[in-house]
Amino acid sequence: MRKFIPALFLLTFALPCLMQADGPASDPKIAVSSDDHGDPVLHAMLVELKRSQEKLQLGQLQRPYYIDYQMTELEDHIADATLGALRSDTVNAGRLVRVVVRIGDYKQDSYYGEGVGTIEVMPIENNELALRHQLWLATDKAYKAALNGLTQKQAALKNVETEDDVADFSQEKPEDSVHEVQKLSVDMDAWKQRLRSTSEMFRREPTLENSAAVLDFRLINRYFVNTEGTVTRSGKTIYSYIFSGSTQADDGMRLDRSHGYVVTRADELPKPEEVKIEAEKLLASFDALKKAPLVEDDYRGPVLFSADAATAVLERLFVPNIIGVRPELGSTARTRGEFASAYKNRVLPEFFTVVDDPKAKQVDGTTLAGSYDVDDEGVEGKSVTLVDKGVLTNYLLGREPIRDFPHSNGHGRTALYAAPRAHISNLIVKASNGLPFEELRKKLLQMCKDQGRPYGYYVETTGPQLAPRLLWRIYVNDGHMELVRGAVFQEFDTRSLRNDIVAAGNDTFVYNRAEPLPSAIVAPSLLFGEVEIQRATRQREKLPQYPAPPLGNTVSTAAK
Repeated sequence: MRKFIPALFLLTFALPCLMQADGPASDPKIAVSSDDHGDPVLHAMLVELKRSQEKLQLGQLQRPYYIDYQMTELEDHIADATLGALRSDTVNAGRLVRVVVRIGDYKQDSYYGEGVGTIEVMPIENNELALRHQLWLATDKAYKAALNGLTQKQAALKNVETEDDVADFSQEKPEDSVHEVQKLSVDMDAWKQRLRSTSEMFRREPTLENSAAVLDFRLINRYFVNTEGTVTRSGKTIYSYIFSGSTQADDGMRLDRSHGYVVTRADELPKPEEVKIEAEKLLASFDALKKAPLVEDDYRGPVLFSADAATAVLERLFVPNIIGVRPELGSTARTRGEFASAYKNRVLPEFFTVVDDPKAKQVDGTTLAGSYDVDDEGVEGKSVTLVDKGVLTNYLLGREPIRDFPHSNGHGRTALYAAPRAHISNLIVKASNGLPFEELRKKLLQMCKDQGRPYGYYVETTGPQLAPRLLWRIYVNDGHMELVRGAVFQEFDTRSLRNDIVAAGNDTFVYNRAEPLPSAIVAPSLLFGEVEIQRATRQREKLPQYPAPPLGNTVSTAAK
């Protein structure tokens, strides 16, 4: 796990704005489903949705052509421990609704700016009157925000030229996809005790300045209805278990290590003996890193990335650029990002295929975190081939069209407070000529030998900003490996993906992500023909002025 950000959900209340509900009866045609599947939450949402569509109008101003409600039920258990003691133990639970109101038509509507919709806190009980009341308030606010957005957008459009053939919102067929609600199925007390036990293992390394074991067990059930007739209900559980530590080398360099698990099923959480083995490996790495020499000389040559490290490379360099995002008003670009003009051009070597598939369930026995049937805009999630034989053939899209892509492919997703945006689900990278890892290693050494180099580099794992955490030199003469520290990559960008990958493995690593949204990146090991590695120019911190207290078994005075 390269990063872990505990979820902090702040529920904010605002004074209500009352809407003028009665107006002319010139209703647009709507297709509100009456099938609530016997669910009281869906029933309240559908009844209020129909009433809003029939009644919502302010004076003689335009009425909405589209409304949707997305209700999210959240239950989030977060706890962390250090040196055998719990440090925090919190539960965030509640319901939120996001209401989207659009005025105008699919071709040109009121959406303008960075956000769309209004968030309102909902009752946690299935009281129809209370649920509908909050929906009414949120719908009223969203409608007024849409009126304001329409005014701002019309003013902005007077000053720019836009693509006439690109609609503001794609019209999609309705979906009816109602699944059972999910529940967390773990013994929280038992897992908090495991948390204590894991964190207590770090007592054996007294030079650590910080250490922690953290769990975040999250349940999300979502309900969605819109005026096109879509009705969906889905649930997901995400279980994260992470342990980490940090210290300093004798020269003051900061050393950080972490290991984590992100799974969607409780029975896939690690067993205590597995956690113990991985925690012992992590602890041993601190001593090895302290003794490791610093990278002194600049290096520009072959570098082998493990499958784990390869997923980090793709997360940083590839994922942000295959998202279809409407550019600013007046821009002639197709989308944003470094692949904006790369459509039908090569972005990876020709032996690569990349597919994003929300319907994929497992890879090599590991359940994928990004699976779903219908996205957060009510569109069926579709498998999308993004790269075919190295050529970019598609983008991931929600319901905001871009040039050449008028429809969603079911990748419009949202966090609790954000507007829907295109996002990956299960991104799966495959190489048609994948080699066993040992063959990649031999190829690395042969390339170094041919170039007269004494060694090449192997990246085992990385941290934030792609900084290598476990970086090894592999020597040509006898193949032995030497751990080094204090390195960074230079000029490592999308051009490196396109031009410098010379081979890939037939192995795979599944990187399940809980943040920013449940998703997965699956990739093989990657061998780059040329990567620049330099010594980091970070500032060294002063070492603590005196040693930490002894970490053996002690009894405090207060406890006697």
